[in-house]
Formats: sequence, structure tokens, C-alpha cells
Amino acid sequence: MEVRLGEIVARFGGEIVGAGDTAISRIATLENAGAGDLAFLANPKYRHQLATTRAAAVIMAPPAVEGVAAAILTAQPYLYYARVAQWLNPPPAPEPGIHPTAVVEGEVAASASIGPNVWIDSGATIGPGVVIAANCSIGAGVSIGADSRLASNVAIYPGSYLGARCLVHSGAVIGADGFGFAREDDGRWVKIPQVGRVLIGDDVEIGAGTTIDRGALGDTVIADGVKLDNQIQIAHNVRIGAHTAMAGCVGIAGSTMIGARCTIGGAASIIGHLQIADDVNVAAGTLVMKSIPAAGTYSGAIPFLEHGDWLRNFSRLRHLDAMADKIRALEQRLAALEKKS
Repeated sequence: MEVRLGEIVARFGGEIVGAGDTAISRIATLENAGAGDLAFLANPKYRHQLATTRAAAVIMAPPAVEGVAAAILTAQPYLYYARVAQWLNPPPAPEPGIHPTAVVEGEVAASASIGPNVWIDSGATIGPGVVIAANCSIGAGVSIGADSRLASNVAIYPGSYLGARCLVHSGAVIGADGFGFAREDDGRWVKIPQVGRVLIGDDVEIGAGTTIDRGALGDTVIADGVKLDNQIQIAHNVRIGAHTAMAGCVGIAGSTMIGARCTIGGAASIIGHLQIADDVNVAAGTLVMKSIPAAGTYSGAIPFLEHGDWLRNFSRLRHLDAMADKIRALEQRLAALEKKS
């Protein structure tokens, strides 16, 4: 797909510096860009690469930089890059229809595409434009909204709901049993039936290998626009607010409620039955052991703290050995003074 710089600006806004008829065929990094490539500068640490890039044009924040062949100036270069990249790289349009090896007992819209060895159980409803790739398993009573896409080997357990325009990557499991057991006096475990559902809103993306457990009694709820990276564990009865994003290997224990527009860094862990406010940012590797009632950025392990407090405490932690040596020296001097007196 080849477009002109002027077409991009007409579609997405911004200000052109240089030739508006510059031809663009793909997006590339500043370092690797060549003729016909549109690069972007979002992180200031890569600014030095502007002097050597071979990109036909660069998306950047104003002001323009001398020496760049052409530019699109915008206040949010990274967001602008995302929108242009999405436009230039549309997902392939599959042929509607059901593969001969698929087993379909539910209802499938005529415009949906069902791949090889897919199983769709009775009572399931597959909406228009849905794409289900090879070897997926769709349980009884599942509903999948219009234009959602499932990569190969996705399993959706009975009764789950998936909204419109969702993207679920390979190996994701939606609606498996939550980890619910009661302990006998002799130490044996009694399984608690998990009879709730998983309800997923519109425009949600679920990464490869991510698991979302069904509720024990109520429902596990993932609101509109949530983005989940690979290998995330969402336990039973968790609720995640709209447009929250989580990086890989995050673990959320049961019945925790997470607000809207939050970000959870990679490998962060949140224990169960907590409440996280809207607009909370949890740094990578943070262990959250109590509720967070106010927006802000939180970091650390044991204990986690408001980000600024944690940085100050950690800076002192790095000097503990030197501080211990000074304290010992002071104690020795004090002891010597006491002997003299």
C-alpha cells in the first residue's frame, strides 16, 4: 500500500514540513528506515538518529529538525504512528465460510470465517465478520460479537461472552475454572464448583497464553477496550475497568476490582479481594498487597509504596553497608569517650 504524505495528514491531521507528495509505503524505525519509509521519533533518547536516518519522512513533535527530508509534526508522535501503522497494515480479509473439517453445532453468521478443526458447541452464537482460526474450541452457549478474531488454538469455555472487534491470540483460555477449594480437617481439598461466567466487552485484546477464569458464583468481567499482554492470569470474579492495560506475566488473584485506565507493568502481582482505583499505574514487578484508593504511580515489592516514596527509600537502601560502617565507627568513638569520662 503506497500513499502520499499529504493523504496521511488529510486523514489523521498534523502539519507537513517538506514535500506533501512524498510517497510512503511502510512504517520503519529511524535506524532501519530507507526510501519510501515513514519513521517516528517518540522517545527523546533516539533523537540523535535524526541526523543519519534515511527515512522519506519522520513523525515527530514540533519543532521540525533541520536535515530531515520531510516531517509530520504532531503533539503525540507515538499515537500518530500507531494510527498510521494500523491504516497501512490492515488485517487480511479471510473468505467467509466454514471449513469442511469444522464441527458446528451452534449458529454462525454467513459472513464469519471458521477454520480447520474448529469445534463450535450447541447454543453458541458467532456474529458477522468473526474469524476463528484452526483448532479453536468454542463451548456451549458462548457468544462472540461482530468482527472479533480468534487465532489458532483458543479455548472458550461454555457460557462465556466476547464482545465485538476483540482479538484473542493463540493459546488463550477463557472461562476455565477458578482456583476454588475448601480444606478438610485432615488436609484434603474439596472443590468449589465454578458456576459464574466470563464477560468480555468490545475492543478487548487478549495475548497468547493468557487465562481468564470464570467466576465462582458471580462473573469475571473485562470491560471495553482492555488490553492484556501474553501469559497473564486473571482469577475468578476479577473485574477490570475500561481501557486498562496489563503487560506480560501479570497475576491478578480472585475478586480483585481494578479501575479504568490503569496500567499494570510486567510480572506485577495483585493479591485477592483488593480494590484498585481508576488511573493507577503499577510498575513492573510490584507486589500489591493492599487496596489502592487513589490514582498515581506505585512501585516496589515488600512493601509497595507510592512511587516517589519508594524511590527515596530505595536510594537509602543502596547505601546501607556504608551507613552500617559509619554507625559502627560512631559507636566505637562513643564507647571510647565514655571510657575516658
